[in-house]
Amino acid sequence: MYDLVIIGGGPAGLTAGIYAQRFRLKTILVERELVGGQIAVSDLIENYPGFPSISGPGLMEKFEEHAKKFGLEIKYLDVMNVILDGNVKVLNTSEGEVRAKAVIVATGAKPKRLGVAGEKEYTGKGVSYCGTCDGPFFKGLNVMVVGGGDTAVKEAIYLSKLAGKVYVAHRRDQFRAEKVLLERLDSAENIVLLKSHVLKEVKGDTIVKKAVVQDLKTGQLKDIDAEGVFIFVGINPTTDFIDAQKDAGGFIKTNQKMETNLPGVFAAGDCRTTPLLQVATAVGDGAIAAYMAEAYVEAFKF
Repeated sequence: MYDLVIIGGGPAGLTAGIYAQRFRLKTILVERELVGGQIAVSDLIENYPGFPSISGPGLMEKFEEHAKKFGLEIKYLDVMNVILDGNVKVLNTSEGEVRAKAVIVATGAKPKRLGVAGEKEYTGKGVSYCGTCDGPFFKGLNVMVVGGGDTAVKEAIYLSKLAGKVYVAHRRDQFRAEKVLLERLDSAENIVLLKSHVLKEVKGDTIVKKAVVQDLKTGQLKDIDAEGVFIFVGINPTTDFIDAQKDAGGFIKTNQKMETNLPGVFAAGDCRTTPLLQVATAVGDGAIAAYMAEAYVEAFKF
C-alpha cells in the first residue's frame, strides 16, 4: 500500500514527486513512456524562471535528478484503470495491481490529428508531430508546418534552421503565438506564411512528396512540394483510463486545490482543465496536488 501514486512523469508529476518525498509520503511515480513528458522533445524553452534558455530534455533531466535525489521511486508501467475500493485507490497496471491512499493524475496530453487524407498513411514517412524529434531528417528539404499557436511557430522557427524552405499554413489571418516568437518567424528568410490556408491532403509514394492546401478565401487548391508535414493543431488529454469528471475536450475538471470529483484523486498539469499549458503552470499544479494529497492521507485512517 502506497500513500501516493503519481501517474505521469512530466513536469507536474515530477514536481508532485519532489513535494511528496519531502512530506515523507510513501510514493511511487509510474510512467508508461519516457520521464519528462511532451516538453522533453521541445528544442528550446525560454520562459521557465531561472533558465533564460534551455532545451526541453535538459530541463527535464534536472527535474528527474532533483526528484531522485529525494528518493522518488519511478517505475515504467501502463495504468489501465483506477478503481475506488472504499478510501483505497486500486490501479490496474501492466504489471498487476497497485494500491494507494491517494492518486495524482499527471498524464499530460498528446498532439491532435487532423484526420486529412494521407495523414495516417504517411505518419512516420514524412508526417510528424515533433519537429525536434524528426527535423534532422529534413536537412535542406522543403517542409510544411500546420498550425498557428506557440508550438507551431516555435517548431517552424526550429525547422527553418534545418530545412531548405518552411511553409506555415494557418487557417486564420493572424497567428496566436507570443509576439517575440512572431518576430522571429517574420525575420526567418526561408519561412513562407500561408495565412487563411488549411491542409487538405498529404500526397506521396513511399514517403511524403506534396502537401495539398486550400485557400479559405478563394477556395483554390494548390500543391506544395514538401517532403515533410509537421502538424501542431492542439492536443488531446491522456485521461481515458480514469472515470473522473471531464470537460468537453476530455480534460479532467478540478477545483483550485487540484481535487477531482473522486475523493483522494487529484489532477495536475496538461491533463486537467486549465487556461495555460506551460511547464511553469504544471509545476504549480504538481506542488498543490502533492500538498493536498498529503492532507488527504493524514485525514484518513486506512
